Formats: sequence, structure tokens, C-alpha cells
Amino acid sequence: MTFLWPEFLWLLLILPALVVLYLWLMGRKKQQALSYASLQLVRQALGASSFKRHIPPVLMLLALAVLLLAAARPFAVVRLPSQQETIMLAMDVSGSMRATDVEPNRLVAAQNAAKSFLAELPRHVKVGIVAFAGTASVVQPVTLSREDLVAAIDKFQMQRGTAIGNGMVVSLAEIFPDADIDLAKMQYGGQPRGTSLDDKAKAGKKVYEPVAPGSFSSAAIILLTDGQRTTGVEPMEAAKLAADYGVRVYTVGVGTVQGETIGFEGWSMRVKLDEETLKAIAAKTQAEYFYAGTAQDLKKVYSTLGSRLSMQKKETEISGLLALLGAALVLLAGGLSVWWFKRVL
Repeated sequence: MTFLWPEFLWLLLILPALVVLYLWLMGRKKQQALSYASLQLVRQALGASSFKRHIPPVLMLLALAVLLLAAARPFAVVRLPSQQETIMLAMDVSGSMRATDVEPNRLVAAQNAAKSFLAELPRHVKVGIVAFAGTASVVQPVTLSREDLVAAIDKFQMQRGTAIGNGMVVSLAEIFPDADIDLAKMQYGGQPRGTSLDDKAKAGKKVYEPVAPGSFSSAAIILLTDGQRTTGVEPMEAAKLAADYGVRVYTVGVGTVQGETIGFEGWSMRVKLDEETLKAIAAKTQAEYFYAGTAQDLKKVYSTLGSRLSMQKKETEISGLLALLGAALVLLAGGLSVWWFKRVL
């Protein structure tokens, strides 16, 4: 915990002085009570319960301590509702997704898990979907309509190739439509930002300067794939671009690490999960990697991602919470005193 106004913490030294004053007053009251001749009067002066009479003052001291801490304006890392407004689902629809090591097959399991994820996601969060195989394309622009998103997921068609990097770049272009992110130049050579910064400024286009990885809190990408990159932009180059824009890329690996041999229309291939690349992408963008070896695992992953994206840890000022706690302690102390002793402290 840190404090914006730590000099106010010196006021906490008042508390020991108040404790000493309270003990002195209690001792004085006891001495005065002993001067009465009647034992009954002594008991009335001291109170029927020696334990109860100390509780309200102790609560008041705690309330004062909490309020003084609030005055110092403390900051702490707490879990708060996320301001995440946009999530891009970049989903692999390559031919390897027909493998049945995840029942009924990888693609259907991914579709079902994605739809469950959408159902549990807060309604204010916008979602867009990018499907990638040999190429990548936006199959559903960013929208709040869960019905349109589910319809887009149901229409997935498998294709050859696995362009993981393309899926990330197209997702970024959807998040930042004014950023002039040029997939063609990244794939076939040239600068990943399209034109130079000077050319952009002359053309009146918005210039995006690199920011700290993971610092953009208004959007995130969930990248789901089951294989290794076979074409398109290098995944780590796309990850660097996402990191420069501050966007976290949460990666989900589907299938088995040892791989499986699949065949289709006269050809066969062995598909293996490239965990190392997916872990590197997540680390580069300050996100996390999740492994889903079964359909149930995949649903759990999406459930975990939903909670992570809807709630996030953030350093924030908590003086308001402490002030509320202090006020509650004051009310409790006063209420107990009136209830037990028919007086306010």
C-alpha cells in the first residue's frame, strides 16, 4: 500500500495519547466510585459489565485510525470491474481443426466454447471475430449483438494453411481502424506500420507511437489455434506489433502437444501444437497462455478468460472505502453505547 499524502500518517500518533487518556479517565472514575459507601452504588458507577463498557471506545479509536489512514489517500492493488470495451476472438479454422483428439473435433469444441464465453461475457463488452487459416479475415465486425457473433461462429469453414500472425494483425487493424496497419506490407516486406510517421503526418493520418506492452486497457485479443504457423506474418512480429499498441494477446492452445495425423481428400499431415510460440506471444504482450487438451478444458479456459477480462487487478485510491469503513465503525460504536448504556459513549 502506498500513500499520496504520507505526511498525514503522523496524525496516527494521536491514538496512543488517546489510549493513555482513556485509561486515566477509567482509573479516575474507579477512584471516584470507591468513595461511595454503598457497594450497590459502586457497581452502578463501574457498570454492570466491565467488558462491554470498553467496546464502544475501542470501536471509536479504530474508526479514528481508519479515517486518518483515509486522509493520507492510500493506493492499493484491488480487483475492479474492467473497462475492457472490445475483445477480438482470433480463431483458427485451418484443416487441422478437424482432428478428433478434442471431441467431437477441435473446431466444434472451439465453437461451442466460444459461444459459452459470449453468453457469460458482460453485455456492454463489444466483440469481433477474426477467422484465420492460410489467410485471415474479419467474419464479424465488432458488435454488441451476441446473436450475430454466434451466427458468425456457426458459419466457420475450414481451409488449408495456418497464418497465426495474420490473425493477430487483422485483429489489431479492427481494434485500431485509423492506425493504417498494412497486413500486405508486413507479409511481403516493408515497414509493419505501413507508411513512415512523417508521411502519415503529412497525409493527416493519426500517428501511433509505441506504448508499454499491456498498457491499452480498452481492448484485448484472444488467439485460439491448434497448430504451427505455415504461412503469413511471423507470429512474433505480429506479437511485437500488438505489444507496441499495448494490446494483450491471450493465447489458447487446442489439441495435444504430441500431435495427431489427419487425412483429407487424399492428403495427410501430422498436426502438432506449437506451445512455445503461443507462450512467447502471451509473454511479449503481457498476457497469459492457456492449454486446452480436451473440450472440457477449453470451456474452462474461456470461463477463466471471461472472469479475467471482466475483472482486473488495478492500483487505485481506496480512501473512499476506508472513509466508509470509518463511518460504519462510528455508527456501530454509537449504536452499541445507546443500546447497552442508554447514552452516546
